[in-house]
Amino acid sequence: MHPQRKQKLFIILFMLCGIALAVGLMLVALKENINLFYTPTQIAAGEAPINRTIRAGGMVVEGSVSRVKEGLTVSFGVTDGKDIITIEFDGILPDLFREGQGIVALGQLNENNVFIASEVLAKHDENYMPPEVADALEKAHNKGQDDVKSARY
Repeated sequence: MHPQRKQKLFIILFMLCGIALAVGLMLVALKENINLFYTPTQIAAGEAPINRTIRAGGMVVEGSVSRVKEGLTVSFGVTDGKDIITIEFDGILPDLFREGQGIVALGQLNENNVFIASEVLAKHDENYMPPEVADALEKAHNKGQDDVKSARY
């Protein structure tokens, strides 16, 4: 083989190895940052990994919210209609958090099957609409009705 071709072949092989290494490192990094969502039934069945960051969600069980007298620690139950899991959170809960409301929590499941949340997100009603958008839609709806009335007469 000609020396120049041999040198080009080594350069191409070196570049391919570098690209393969970079892609492999990116895939490992992406795998570590995936937060999978688990339902209370899946967590109760043991499908969720222990001591790994995951998301869990469901409806807050009525009468299950208990607060520590000193500190911000809150414990509450979450259900999907079948099973109930306990979530503990040390922090300030969102304003929309209440019993009977849907939540999603980010955290880790410990050995006692208690979910230790680092973040709690309260889900708002699907019918919620910012006041500005509601006003704009109402005005558009009323204008459309006025146009229909004027077209009839």
